Amino acid sequence: MRPIARLRPALVAPVAVLALALVGCSDAEPVASDPTNDPPASETEEPAPEPSEDPEPSESESESADGGTTTAAYFIADTDRAGPRLYREFQRAGGEPLEAAVEVLTTGPLDPDYRTAWQGGQLASATYDGDVISVVVDPSVRSRPGAMSKPEAAAAVEQVVYTMQAAVQERAPVQFRTTDNPIDMVFGVPTSEPIANGPMLDVLSHMSLTTPEQGAVVDADTLEASGVGNGFEATVAWRILRGEEVVDEGAGIMDGWMGAKLFPWALEVDVSGLAPGDYTFWVTTDDPTGGTEGIGAMTDDKDFTIE
Repeated sequence: MRPIARLRPALVAPVAVLALALVGCSDAEPVASDPTNDPPASETEEPAPEPSEDPEPSESESESADGGTTTAAYFIADTDRAGPRLYREFQRAGGEPLEAAVEVLTTGPLDPDYRTAWQGGQLASATYDGDVISVVVDPSVRSRPGAMSKPEAAAAVEQVVYTMQAAVQERAPVQFRTTDNPIDMVFGVPTSEPIANGPMLDVLSHMSLTTPEQGAVVDADTLEASGVGNGFEATVAWRILRGEEVVDEGAGIMDGWMGAKLFPWALEVDVSGLAPGDYTFWVTTDDPTGGTEGIGAMTDDKDFTIE
């Protein structure tokens, strides 16, 4: 995420669950729709399978006449104080929803701030029998690579769980397996039994941008921005930057914040006074402690062009 100075107070004021938490694990989520919220998520809260994050299982994946699918995939990015977290990104891919999910996770994100822990061939396929999502992995992923931290490994497993749940629009548990049998570990994380998604606020970024998409072109006087989040007093603070220069800033409100999930938000920003060119739209939650306590503010940003 782009490092930016702290906002002025005037702007932003006053069935087994993955045992490894992404935060504080030192060693050791709609949708197309996404059930990330607690119901399957929806973009409104942005779906994933609803269990957790955005409300998503409304991220539902949508299929079109060309046989492609719009997939809600979860990628990893670092935060200032909360370690690696998952950010949702929508992409188009071929095939049915689960096929598309496997393809997107191994192909990688469009946003250069995000990353995937999964390389081509490590995720082979995924199926859903109405109760459990089965994901076939290469046996080589059993051990955690030396360069991968334990929090990153936990995030890698959650990447698959949240993305596959978004694909089927259910908070179904995920069973990792080789071709014939369940695999006992993935990147060193225990996976003998089906894995349920971890709590949204422990796994997902508390701020995630849905629109504008990375590389979007704006040819109107208004920039429409939306996403999901959870933060102090439901504040969404935003800035438009040209390079390192802040050319505009403001704040909006999420649909809520007192709950263990992500809430949708939407803004309309007047860009009629900005010259054509390349810009970055940056958003953040509020941190009333000023970075001295807790997990701190979480941010997201997307580059866009004004024509």
